[in-house]
Amino acid sequence: MPSKVPPTFLELLAGATRSAVHLEMRDAYAVDYEKGPFAEWRAGFRHDHADRQSWWRPWLDLVAETVDRGVVMRRARIVSEPVSEYIRYEHSGTFTNIAAGELVRWLPRRQASDIALPGNDFWLIDDRLVQWNHFAGDGSSQGPELADDPAVVKLCSDAFEAVWNRGIPHDQYKCD
Repeated sequence: MPSKVPPTFLELLAGATRSAVHLEMRDAYAVDYEKGPFAEWRAGFRHDHADRQSWWRPWLDLVAETVDRGVVMRRARIVSEPVSEYIRYEHSGTFTNIAAGELVRWLPRRQASDIALPGNDFWLIDDRLVQWNHFAGDGSSQGPELADDPAVVKLCSDAFEAVWNRGIPHDQYKCD
């Protein structure tokens, strides 16, 4: 009997009907698609907020399409302070996520000490399905894993909401 191929993240997001929340807890990532942009940012490049055409990309199309369908997309980031160079890079480009319709908050790690957090970053789709994002010590992606166990879903939902409620909206969080 052939095994069922798990859905891709794009398929998961396309199937979302109410919510898609993302919790990020690392101070640095080394995912392949960011290597060039991160190097450019380190060299001094900054997106021109007024030149939308220069920074709009397929991910932002997907966010806008998802939000336009009525799905609330929220991202919360737990960060150490002072923030890492990578977090400064993420912060400087987060205005693009906001422009596409995603809501983003930041929580200093010291304010998360009493929150029960899962061991990995995750996406939670419609409070029913978790996609774990696994990373190696160097920040490279080790691939996703899906979970729909009600206890896992509750852990992730509770953790995300606790972080979100304490988090600082992107436009108010200063990391410089």
